[in-house]
Amino acid sequence: MLTVVPTPIGNLEDITLRAIRVLKEVAVVLAEDTRTSGNLLKHYGIETPLRAFHAHNEHAKVERIVDELSSGVPMALISDAGTPGISDPGFLLVRACVRRGVRVECLPGATAFVPALVASGLPCDAFHYEGFLPHKKGRQTRLKYLAGLDNTFVLYESPHRLLRCLDELSEHCGPDRLACVARELSKKHEEVKTASLAELKAHFSSKDVKGEIVVVVSQKPDTRSTK
Repeated sequence: MLTVVPTPIGNLEDITLRAIRVLKEVAVVLAEDTRTSGNLLKHYGIETPLRAFHAHNEHAKVERIVDELSSGVPMALISDAGTPGISDPGFLLVRACVRRGVRVECLPGATAFVPALVASGLPCDAFHYEGFLPHKKGRQTRLKYLAGLDNTFVLYESPHRLLRCLDELSEHCGPDRLACVARELSKKHEEVKTASLAELKAHFSSKDVKGEIVVVVSQKPDTRSTK
């Protein structure tokens, strides 16, 4: 069986007792970065062997790992932070397991976009998760599509591309569209700011932006006539 185990996105207290138990009981822990994950496991006294599974080697390793799982070797899959499979190569392994009939269990736990969405104060009864936008080809097409959605949408962005992202969102959605930028979630310098896209651009232009970032944008305005 493969167990997908969420890990803290910042605050090390954000891990479940069940996750710690599973990481101790499996034979192998598959990790994006064995150095980062090694520090996490050491913090909790977990001595399970680590094996690298990341964006640069996943295609070559997937079938071999699934063969081991099929033979009865229990493994856990973790990412550097958050829930594996959300905008990371863990999806490929989970898909291969499902296709081969290997049982997959995903534990509940930390992920960045849920607290950002809830704390934004923007409607979240229905929402669209976009993840990372394409860097070049197809980027403007996706932005145009997102701007026309009737639901709140959620993006991941890197700190050095945040201002560009806010500019592009303003262009496609209008500078007055409400949005939220959440960064350093669960960490000492956590910041969650909801304002218009223009106000967010001004705010983050005046500071050195660091940390992983979630951008939440409200749905398009209701332009239907009220007469």
